[in-house]
Amino acid sequence: MGKKKTAFVCSECGAEFARWQGQCSECKAWNTVTEFRVPSIKSAPSSSAMAGYAGMVDAKVQTLDEVNLETLPRFSTGFKEFDRVLGGGVVPGSAILIGGSPGAGKSTVLLQTMCLLAESMNTLYVTGEESLQQVAMRANRLGLPTNKLRTLAETNVETICQLALQEKPSIMVIDSIQVMHMSDVQSAPGSVSQVRESAAYLTRFAKQNQVAIIMVGHVTKDGTLAGPKVLEHCIDCSILLEGSSDSRFRTLRGNKNRFGAVNELGVFAMTGQGLKEVSNPSAIFLNRGEEQTPGSLVMVIWEGTRPLLVEVQALVDYSQLANPRRVTVGLEQNRLAMLLAVLHRHGGLQVSDQDVFVNVVGGVKVSETSADLALITALVSSFKNFALDRQLVVFGEVGLGGEIRPVPSGQERLREAAKHGFKRAIVPNANKPKELIEGMEVIGVNSLSEALDALF
Repeated sequence: MGKKKTAFVCSECGAEFARWQGQCSECKAWNTVTEFRVPSIKSAPSSSAMAGYAGMVDAKVQTLDEVNLETLPRFSTGFKEFDRVLGGGVVPGSAILIGGSPGAGKSTVLLQTMCLLAESMNTLYVTGEESLQQVAMRANRLGLPTNKLRTLAETNVETICQLALQEKPSIMVIDSIQVMHMSDVQSAPGSVSQVRESAAYLTRFAKQNQVAIIMVGHVTKDGTLAGPKVLEHCIDCSILLEGSSDSRFRTLRGNKNRFGAVNELGVFAMTGQGLKEVSNPSAIFLNRGEEQTPGSLVMVIWEGTRPLLVEVQALVDYSQLANPRRVTVGLEQNRLAMLLAVLHRHGGLQVSDQDVFVNVVGGVKVSETSADLALITALVSSFKNFALDRQLVVFGEVGLGGEIRPVPSGQERLREAAKHGFKRAIVPNANKPKELIEGMEVIGVNSLSEALDALF
C-alpha cells in the first residue's frame, strides 16, 4: 500500500495548503488550518476499458432548447414565511442547509414542519445530537401530532441513507451535519473532511433519489456557518435563523437559493407552542410608543421580494471621552462613519465631539443603502432635539457628494407605507411617483441640503 496523502485545509474558506500554518494566507484567519487525509484516487481506466463502457453510459449531451422546462414541483412546509424564504416551497431532490446560534429555534421549527408534513407524506427526522426521548418530549410540549413522524437516532451517514432507501421519505432532516460521520474517513466528526464528505454524500443521495434533505449546521462566534466553505457550495439553499436570546422574534434569511430569490426574509415569533409565523412583520416593527421622541424615524427597506417598515433610533450626546464612541446595532458601523463625514461636509453639522448610538428596532439587520437618508435624518433629529412627525417615512441612498440617489422598487415602498397609514414621505426625486398616491404627500429631493430643509 502507498503512503496515505494528507492535506491541510482552512475551515473558514476551504483553501488547501501543503503543510500546516498558523494563519490562512487566503482569508487571514488564525488557527483554522486543520489536517485531513485525502482518499486514494484510483488509476484511470485504459482506452480499451473505456471503449467497453461506451454502451453502458445513460447520460447524453443535449442543447439547451432540448431541456424540459416544466416547473419544478414544490410542496409547502406548512409555514408561508418558510416557503417564502425557500422560493415558494421545497423542491424535491434539493439539499437545504439551515444554520443559527444555539437556542434560536432550528430544531423547533424543523420538528414543527416535519410533524405537519408527516400528515400527508413520508418523512424521516434523523437526530444525532438528541435522543429520541428528548425529541418526543419537545414534540409533546409543543402539542404536535406525533403518530406519523418517523424518527431515527443515528450519526453514520451510510446507515442513514440505507434506512432512507427502505423508508422512501419525500423529505428528511439531518440534525446536525457537524455530528455526522462516514466510516471510510479517518477523522473525528465535525472535522473539515467529515463535514465535507458527509454533506457531499447526502447531497448526491438527495439528487439521485429525489429526496429533499434539510441539514442543520452550527455557526461560529461571529454568526457565520461553521465548517468548510465547500459545504455552502454543494447545497442548493442556505438559510440562517437569526434572533437574540432576549427577543421573542426570529428572522429566517436566505443567503443562497438556486430556486428563488436570495436575501428573502421570513419573520417568526417564539411562543410556548413553538415558532409562529408573522404575516405582517411591518406592523410588529412599528409598535411604537404614544409620544414621539427625537431621533426616532420610520424607514422603508427592501427585504427579498417585499418592502418592510422598520424604525431606526439615533442618540447623539456630548462625549466625555477623547475618542467619542460610534455604536451601531443592526447597521454597518463603517457606513455610519461615512455618513457622519457626509453630514459634516454637506450638511454643516459637526458631531466629532459627540457620542453616536444607532439602533434598528426589532433586531432587524439592515444591509442595503436605502437606509442612508433615514439614518442621517434621525441623527440630525437627535442632535437638534427635534421630534419628527409620526406619520413620516424616509428612504434614499446618500452619495459622498451629498446627492440623494434613487433606490429600487420605490413605488412599492411608498404603497406599503401608505397601507400602514403614513401621510408624508421624503424620497429621492427619481423615486417620486408620476401618479399621486392617495392620502400621501411625497416630497422628492436631489441633495442632502434639500432633504434637511424640507424636514427641519
